[in-house]
Amino acid sequence: MFGHRSDGKKVKGLNIIDKAEPFFMPQRIDAVNYTTVKVPCVPLDEFIARERRNGVSYSYMHLVIATIVRVLYIRKKLNRFIMRGSIYQRNYISVSLDIKKKLEDEGESVTLKFYFTGRESLPEIKEIVDKEIAANMQEDSVHRTTKTAGKLVKLPDFMFRWAMAFVRWLDRHGMLPKSLIKASPFHTSCFLTNLKSIKLGYIYHHLYNFGTTTMFVALGKEKMEPYVENNKELKVGKFLTLGMSLDERVADGLYMGKSLKLCNDLLANPDNLMNGMPDDGSIPKKLIRRKNKRVKTKKVKQSRKEKKKIRPLKNKEKHDRKMRKAAEKAAKLSEQ
Repeated sequence: MFGHRSDGKKVKGLNIIDKAEPFFMPQRIDAVNYTTVKVPCVPLDEFIARERRNGVSYSYMHLVIATIVRVLYIRKKLNRFIMRGSIYQRNYISVSLDIKKKLEDEGESVTLKFYFTGRESLPEIKEIVDKEIAANMQEDSVHRTTKTAGKLVKLPDFMFRWAMAFVRWLDRHGMLPKSLIKASPFHTSCFLTNLKSIKLGYIYHHLYNFGTTTMFVALGKEKMEPYVENNKELKVGKFLTLGMSLDERVADGLYMGKSLKLCNDLLANPDNLMNGMPDDGSIPKKLIRRKNKRVKTKKVKQSRKEKKKIRPLKNKEKHDRKMRKAAEKAAKLSEQ
């Protein structure tokens, strides 16, 4: 209450535009921008095949979640949210993911929420994700989100409407209990949907006005697309595309653009995700190590003997130029 929340800290010292935007666009759906991140699948497939030979099985979803966590840790403004016109910095990193226990029309859906510090390596993130999914894929398992929602839906419609209005009021004033925030998949850094698992392409998903989610990522099925290599040759390759919905009020266009570039670079070079981030919060200078580096041409050093051979030639050319100029000058004077 009075600007204090259990899931975030109010950001102070904002410039005029950043402070005013939430009042110009009070609802999250008013401020949503849509974009895509397109990544070639070759480096991803090579990385997955290599690790599989080492006995570790990664999927595209593991790499995408690890990339999101790393970007949110480095580009901290993306982990902000808006509530009642105020901007808050979230004090944790979390990713919500909706899964189906069975790929059937009547299969039960469960929305999971993974918590991270942001310093985890890819193997650690894989362990967190796989452990949570395995615990909730059993038919008799009941997730805490389902338990909480189950109590509300048992109410009559008019009481359900009152209860949700009260929950929204508590959330706006920073009085929503931690237990409800923990159970709510809508109070998260990023909401992810894996449409690749049901063989669908990416979409641009809307942002929920309820909760504090400022980023929605849709992972679509990879497909073959034409591309130009080195601005010369037209080829066809396999690409993975992410559809992203972002709340523009948390950061300006330049910040968003650099963040998207970092996301693209990390996915294109998944080896950079294998190591965790330093505990002191510092960011390594060489975070992105590209595989395709430009080849630098080295200057060939000449020996002293070769220099001595070249030097007389240069002196002779200089002498000849002087003699030609002197001859031309003498010819002009004789003509006069």
